[in-house]
Amino acid sequence: MKIIILGAGQVGTSLALSLEGEDNDITLIDSDPKRLAYIQDHLDLRTIVGHAAHPDVLEKAGIDDTDMLVAVTSSDEVNMIACQIAHSLYQTPSKIARIRSSNYHDKSEIFTNNHIPVDVVISPEKLVTEYIERLVDNPGAFQVLDFANGLVRLVAVKAYYGGPLVGNALAEIKQHLPNVDTRVAAIFRRGKPIVPTGHTVIEADDEVFFLAAKKHIRSVMSELQRLEKPYQRVIIAGGGNIGQGLAKRLEKKMLVKIIERDAQRAEELANNLEDTLVLHGDVSDEDLLNDENISEFDLFIAVTNDDDANIMSALLAKRLGVRKTMVLINRTAYVDLIPGHEIDIAISPQQVTIGSLLTHIRRGHVSSVYSLRRGAAEAIEAVAKGNEQTSLVVGRAISEIALPPGTSIGAVVRGEEVIIAHDSVIIRKDDHVVLFMIDKDYIQDVERLFQVNVTYF
Repeated sequence: MKIIILGAGQVGTSLALSLEGEDNDITLIDSDPKRLAYIQDHLDLRTIVGHAAHPDVLEKAGIDDTDMLVAVTSSDEVNMIACQIAHSLYQTPSKIARIRSSNYHDKSEIFTNNHIPVDVVISPEKLVTEYIERLVDNPGAFQVLDFANGLVRLVAVKAYYGGPLVGNALAEIKQHLPNVDTRVAAIFRRGKPIVPTGHTVIEADDEVFFLAAKKHIRSVMSELQRLEKPYQRVIIAGGGNIGQGLAKRLEKKMLVKIIERDAQRAEELANNLEDTLVLHGDVSDEDLLNDENISEFDLFIAVTNDDDANIMSALLAKRLGVRKTMVLINRTAYVDLIPGHEIDIAISPQQVTIGSLLTHIRRGHVSSVYSLRRGAAEAIEAVAKGNEQTSLVVGRAISEIALPPGTSIGAVVRGEEVIIAHDSVIIRKDDHVVLFMIDKDYIQDVERLFQVNVTYF
């Protein structure tokens, strides 16, 4: 595909990195020449300095025969205008825009070809809020991903001493959980991937990615670690869009307090939230945290727009006795360095957003994509189309499908039925197939598997 990416911030750069090497023709546009020079030194792509919405800049990038425009600058308005120009002047087939403001999202009817021609609207704040909520709902997991409208989940946990399955082979899961069907999709041991078999023995500190129906997640987790109690009392540091959205989602399920530094914003939060206690103050104020009995809380979630404030406030909260901490980290390089004894989970908004973007970029009938381990691995939900003559998967047992190296099928969703993958399972038309790839260099091979021969049409 020929793709133009507008904006060389964290999301734009991460997307370019994810697509590099996949036989795509990528051009990256930004107004900062130093940033582009740095990117060009590290990535094999074309860069252009200029205003992302100016026609002459877009023409220089080759907009007239571009397959897709991805507008992810820091300005909603620039992103929308760029899509409008791409549609009106150049008939660009596919246009994706990152839109942050909820004012625009509340009026989604404007995003049509007759008004503002954006084919796909991406909201980072909404995606991150939903992602954090899934983590809150599954204590002990460091990644929780939904497939097939939430019917099946991919959950990542760290195996600990004391977990019944730790020190035992994966084949023993069925003995431990005779009424639960699950599939371990991948194991990362000391940072390196292992393709699991029934003989693979789980070791303490392994990162285990498993698939199961939503209702069975807690049962499987109990085999890998001592189950944590559900969170009941939560403090959110930062009352921006993510903090407010998260409080709205959690306040009906548990006790929620939110700390906001700006007095005017704190007042807005108090008016917009029903059952959340809004506190005006500094998230790193030790006296404030002690006054609010931080030691009695289960979870501290730091989601301000300042990485340093998030890290320091979470460290302080942990020292003062909070049970678990989650922090939002915008600097991608920090994400793998931060989690440890004091900070339990680090969340990268770029990695969460990239998955949503990749869903609309991948070829074949792909309905969900999640980027894992900073883009090294991917989890994909693809829909089987065609028939035995036009498809490489329909009508074939999983054992007969030529999967690329390091790729495994974890589950098949057929209507409302979740079928955990076994060699004898036969793929049918319209099945949702969940795949796990430990090496995304083979993504094109996976895409080809789910592309339908032209005779199907």
